[in-house]
Amino acid sequence: MTSTQTADRAALDSLESRARARPGDYGANALIACESLVRIYQAEGIEVQALQGLDLLIDPGELVAIVGASGSGKSTLLSVLSGLDVPTAGRVRVGEWDLMAMTARERVTYRRTMVGFVWQQTARNLVPYLTAAENIAFPQALAGVRGAARKRRSAELLEALGIGYCADRRPAQMSGGEQQRVAIAVALSNSPQVVFADEPTGELDSASSDQVLDALRAANRELGATVVIVTHDSGVSEHVERTVAIRDGRTSSEVRRRTHTDEHGAEQVIAQEYAMLDRAGRVQLPRDYREVLELSDRVRLALEESHIAVWPDRPSGAGAAGAGSGEST
Repeated sequence: MTSTQTADRAALDSLESRARARPGDYGANALIACESLVRIYQAEGIEVQALQGLDLLIDPGELVAIVGASGSGKSTLLSVLSGLDVPTAGRVRVGEWDLMAMTARERVTYRRTMVGFVWQQTARNLVPYLTAAENIAFPQALAGVRGAARKRRSAELLEALGIGYCADRRPAQMSGGEQQRVAIAVALSNSPQVVFADEPTGELDSASSDQVLDALRAANRELGATVVIVTHDSGVSEHVERTVAIRDGRTSSEVRRRTHTDEHGAEQVIAQEYAMLDRAGRVQLPRDYREVLELSDRVRLALEESHIAVWPDRPSGAGAAGAGSGEST
């Protein structure tokens, strides 16, 4: 065997050992796993790419806010995850459900048993001629739950969300915040693993918004549901432990919050922002970073011992100055 063949054999052995050492499937332990998710629409002959290779993992029991400007792709993502839309390409799984491979019948079962949904418009959440208790019992009836169990479950949810007094009221007799809290109870009626909320505070005042967010936290912490809130309201982000930002159809950044208790027993919330590295190795640099360093088109990269340095593509003199002044991310 020649030296070239020996080197080739060693390289192949190295690749094989690395392949065998790779971890399991992407997001194997996550409740929600999106990998390279693509959704393309055709509108009046124009191709619109709402999702452009989005990656996202959400673990069981999380309370997550997904934020982004109008047109960023967050509403499309929610439609896909709730089983209302089918992606064009990629992989998406919620629990044991492969959303790319489900039949129409399976989608109905998925929406009835696996997920609950809260719309921004209260009129879409509740049947106007039913009371709050009857609205909560309705999805249970469709799932074949017996009458006594439906009544008991409805009462439990209303009390857990602080609106037991609304049991016999119809939607027109409730405030907007009360209607949304009843809608959360309806979403929880069949004990889904995930509750999706689409701009749940978009039509409410600040006091009612806080009550609705408290109800979603109760659904998460006390009733055990994983909760995903899609919103453009930055104030909502402060009520969750994790906020994922979407830009141009991909996850761009993430903020994680934790509560720290100092030596005096005082608690404070510490927030840390991260840029997201997708499965293709792409990172979206924040706009203010790009503007300050005048980054556009091409950038120069350098692998350092503990980080990657990024510099503007400037003439060598300016680049050297930038390198010396610490212009890196």
